[in-house]
Amino acid sequence: MALGTMYWLDTLNLAFRAITANRVRLLLILAATATGVAAVIVLTSLGNGARQFVVNQFSSMGTNLIVALPGRNETTGGRPPMFGSTPRDLTLDDALALKRASDVDQLAPIVIGTGPVSRGNMSRDTPIVGTTAELQPIRDLPVAQGKFIPGGDPRRTTAVALLGHTLKQEIFGDDTAVGEWIRIQDRRFRVVGVLEDQGNSFDLDWNEIVIVPIATAQQLFDTQTVFRILMTQRDGGDLPQLKKDIHHIIAQRHDGEDDITVLSQDSLMRTFDKVFNALTLALAAIAAVSLVVAGILIMNVMLVSVSQRTGEVGLLKALGATKRQILLIFLNEALLLSLGGALVGLILGLAGSSLIRQLYPTIPAYAPQWAVIGGVVIALSSGLLFGWLPARRAAELDPVIALMGSK
Repeated sequence: MALGTMYWLDTLNLAFRAITANRVRLLLILAATATGVAAVIVLTSLGNGARQFVVNQFSSMGTNLIVALPGRNETTGGRPPMFGSTPRDLTLDDALALKRASDVDQLAPIVIGTGPVSRGNMSRDTPIVGTTAELQPIRDLPVAQGKFIPGGDPRRTTAVALLGHTLKQEIFGDDTAVGEWIRIQDRRFRVVGVLEDQGNSFDLDWNEIVIVPIATAQQLFDTQTVFRILMTQRDGGDLPQLKKDIHHIIAQRHDGEDDITVLSQDSLMRTFDKVFNALTLALAAIAAVSLVVAGILIMNVMLVSVSQRTGEVGLLKALGATKRQILLIFLNEALLLSLGGALVGLILGLAGSSLIRQLYPTIPAYAPQWAVIGGVVIALSSGLLFGWLPARRAAELDPVIALMGSK
């Protein structure tokens, strides 16, 4: 056992001396392998972080969220258009009719446009959202000052407005905004409230918007249509049946034409989860290619090394070294090169992921465990695989010819 252990240490020592004999060559191989491992970790951490960011954003939009939008996904052959023509637009009356569905808890139709918002000499173009009071619990929008836009008949126009946190600071500064007047396009509105700072949001930048009653927004933009209808499902409700009810109600109002798309929060999350998982795998595969390139570099370097060390190989064989022992010496070289590069790449990759999280705190850029382990395993496997050919060539050298070739 002791002789076996000493032999293993001897072969490892010979391999270590061989790879450190040429420092420049060693650094190039370590850099190539480390870059590949680091790229796998950093790119997969970005993909995984983006996926988790989207999941968190959907979670922050509330639970049991359902969205009805104009345009039938199955009939258009693709995702419903954000803008442009559809078979038939949704109207405010369509939205109110959906309240007949028994499992609809809260409902808020939305109209979105842009326009100038001004106070005194301060003016800027900003998104304007027309909706109802039920948007607040649906989207969980806390109010920092004042109150949300009032409820009541959504067909009634009221000249009141709710400001986003950032927009209020830009227009009013430290002055009180609640009760003051602003101008949207050519109409005057009284500010009834200011939203709390919403941070980053997936759907809209709620810090930069103005919220007005939906009928008022339709007047501002001269439209009778609505952009989206947001709903929440009643606790204990049957989601598949609710979707059928929504399609049925709209079809009745649209002359029997089922021309809307109904999306639920869980289906959206599953779709995005699949997309980002596929993206993460693709990024990992792209980065793994560089590990194959590093393995090829190891093979070329070791082939040169074998040609330069024929005398050493011949001497070892003359002293009784077997083919297996020569093979192990050169495979140990490949293993040490791959392992060193993998460890350096692991450190650099984890440091890069940490830097991303510090620069972009909203993105939880943590590399999945399979990527960390996979990057290291691929690096080691690539080194051993491409190191096999040079090692086998060294093991097959004839000792007499090898000694003669070294002279």
